[in-house]
Amino acid sequence: MNTDVEAGKATGAAETPEETGDTARRPEETPAAAHPAPTPDTDTTDPTDKATSTDSDTTDSGSDTTDSDSDAAPARRWPRVLAGVLVVVLLAAGAVMYAVGRQLRDTPATSNLALTDSAATAQVAGEVTNALGKVFSYSPGGTAATKASAQQLLAGKALQQYAALFGQVEKQAADQKLTLTTHVVRAGVTRLTPDSAHLLVFLDQVYEREGKAAGKAAAQLSVTARLREGHWTIVEITSR
Repeated sequence: MNTDVEAGKATGAAETPEETGDTARRPEETPAAAHPAPTPDTDTTDPTDKATSTDSDTTDSGSDTTDSDSDAAPARRWPRVLAGVLVVVLLAAGAVMYAVGRQLRDTPATSNLALTDSAATAQVAGEVTNALGKVFSYSPGGTAATKASAQQLLAGKALQQYAALFGQVEKQAADQKLTLTTHVVRAGVTRLTPDSAHLLVFLDQVYEREGKAAGKAAAQLSVTARLREGHWTIVEITSR
């Protein structure tokens, strides 16, 4: 009887290594089980990341709107700025044109009535021509009349110069029986104002002595005249 029990124990002891061997082989299966089967793709994004992304998109959208508004603001200001510049330019141009026009009106050329008033120009030229013909024409017996004409038609420096010279001419005319006739060939008014005139006068003079052939001479004078009591009086004569 004891033999059966011991045999049973021996048999149980012999089976133990097999079980141990199976147990030893199980760890080899463990790596396969450590790799789970693939699962369908799923969105594993962290909700916090989604919220951050949404906030970022919103911020970018707001930034784009702000940039658009910033770009539109200068575009709206440009017409106003341009209009202001145009107003300033027009005002400056108007001021310049006014100043230029004022200068043109005040220039000697525009204030010279000899260029714009033909009637006044003809009057002064005619009266000066007549005066010169009288004061520079004389005869041996007519010097007194010439002197009287000079007193009426000359004044100022012209009268003083004429008086100083005519004394000699008067004596010479009596001694040499000299006759002088003066013709104004041309009298040009170079400048004319309401009360003064400047003329360039060309003269032809014929002088005769008793018993001798007549001679001719030409003269050129610069004459200044003043308007006095409605008539032009010669105040200065310069030989050229």
